[in-house]
Amino acid sequence: MRDFVFPGGTAVLTGAASGIGEALAHGLARRGADLVLLDRDAERLEAVVAAIRAAHPDRRVETHLVDLADPEATDRVAGEIHRAHPRLRLLINNAGVALGGRFDQVTLDEFLWVIEINFRAVVRLTHALLPALKSEPGAHLVNVSSLFGLIAPAGQAAYSASKFAVRGFTEALRHELVDDGVGVTSVHPGGIRTRIAASARVGSGVPRAEYEVGRTQFEKLLTIDPAKAAEVILRGVERRRGRVLIGWSAKLPDLLARLAPASYGKVLALGMRPNPARMPAPRSAAEPVAPRTGESA
Repeated sequence: MRDFVFPGGTAVLTGAASGIGEALAHGLARRGADLVLLDRDAERLEAVVAAIRAAHPDRRVETHLVDLADPEATDRVAGEIHRAHPRLRLLINNAGVALGGRFDQVTLDEFLWVIEINFRAVVRLTHALLPALKSEPGAHLVNVSSLFGLIAPAGQAAYSASKFAVRGFTEALRHELVDDGVGVTSVHPGGIRTRIAASARVGSGVPRAEYEVGRTQFEKLLTIDPAKAAEVILRGVERRRGRVLIGWSAKLPDLLARLAPASYGKVLALGMRPNPARMPAPRSAAEPVAPRTGESA
């Protein structure tokens, strides 16, 4: 396929209010794309739009406030976008949420909340907007999976299930859409410095001390600037790459999973084994759990 052309096209982006999504919105605007931005955080989204309009006053920027955990709201917004934009050049499904806890520590509702946002919303938006992509010559679809769509560590059953599903869905679409001239990219970010760890939900059965240890360990991996990650993604789109891995924190685990697909968990367990001397004291159960986010990692 020829290189993707950004200027003059319309790009739909979910999870646009912070993290990788915010950086992608700015990167797309710099490249000349008009924007349709989705998120559930009105205040942050408004700030992103204001910054883009100040830097690129000639760009058309449209926003939709939607909680992708709500199937009916997701379908309604998808229909509105399709009616307003019968031709789309780019769809980036970036929004995502995290849930800490082993499968036996989370409720079924908590588990399915992750699946609804991270996977089913991707399917719903793609299904609704694929005709608009197929109507635009040289269109492209990007689905953001994760490092945990390459490996599945303990304590990430819901998140990994959703991100492996995104990976499989995206790979199938890549093969199906070849004859339609629509490029498809699966993105696997490693340790991107976003709010996803701090704002992850915690399973109802997870002890607070255990959660704090896991969160602290995970945050140490978040070293890559979201702006850098966004540039890697957009260069991958331009070059029509089928898969984009961001950072060695994604590339090395991917290699490990290829070399030892049934036993890489032992290596991960050694690297994540907690040091009791460094375990923080549990916080009061009355302290609120951080709110969910629209970021993906």
